[in-house]
Amino acid sequence: MKIAILSQDASLYSTRRLKEEGEAKGHQIQVINYLQCYIKITAHQPSILYNGKPLESFDVIIPRIGSSKTLYGTAVVRQFEVMGVRSANSSQAIQRSRDKLQCLQILAREGIRIPVTGFAEITQDIDDLIETVGGAPLVIKLLEGSQGFGVVLAETNQVARSIIEVFRQSNSNILVQEFITESAGEDIRCFVVGGEVIAAIKRQGAAGDFRSNLHQGGQAKKVKLTSQEKKIAVRAAQATGLNIAGVDLLQSNHGPVVLEVNSSPGLEGIEKATHVNVAGKIIDFVTKNAMLEVSAAAGRRSARLPL
Repeated sequence: MKIAILSQDASLYSTRRLKEEGEAKGHQIQVINYLQCYIKITAHQPSILYNGKPLESFDVIIPRIGSSKTLYGTAVVRQFEVMGVRSANSSQAIQRSRDKLQCLQILAREGIRIPVTGFAEITQDIDDLIETVGGAPLVIKLLEGSQGFGVVLAETNQVARSIIEVFRQSNSNILVQEFITESAGEDIRCFVVGGEVIAAIKRQGAAGDFRSNLHQGGQAKKVKLTSQEKKIAVRAAQATGLNIAGVDLLQSNHGPVVLEVNSSPGLEGIEKATHVNVAGKIIDFVTKNAMLEVSAAAGRRSARLPL
């Protein structure tokens, strides 16, 4: 199969591993910097141009869209979809997961447990917003943040009030969220592929840091999930429409809660900690899924032919 990996940097661990595994399995792999693509939108022969030339057709694409480039990245993914190219994760699912507020609302609608969260445009009465999540300690998050950036722990109501005022003065959109004290700076990253958890790690934040992100100096180790944790991770991925997802869980006194759903989860930490060939499983899934869709489409065409 001809597979395109949409990534800003071919040397990144995740991109490199996907390319290696794809080629090892006999597929043609091309890494495309989606920021260097531009789109021709037309009712007839819509196309994507790359470095000044129309891109050849692909059987499937694997988007690795950076959070800061979600708008343009999903536009490129959507253009591939318009052209009839299958995507490992749809543009709509990527957008759902990247909009933290929308993602949490979708999870809540599906009855999936999440930390109590507050959101407001006008925060003239900041105290009420703080009390919606049970007061301090609480977490304040920028809607556009990722990898632990733009996430602040406020240990008192006064500190929370000051931080919220600063963010609002800069016209930043924020969430306030209950702090799960019993998680003790740990979370669980569940890697979901095709409706199955294929690997999981427990991440511990660096000393003195409540964030467990590996990019912020956290440590990872392999963990065995309970059936409840597996179920909630798969449900969270399916609720957002993601075939490939990193679902982050926190352990609370009431059971696991979903903290975040990531549409472009990193492979390095989880592959090294678990020794699971995550990249290979992704390639197997996208190629098998693409072949099944082609067979189903052929069957539908055949059924329409006159006897």
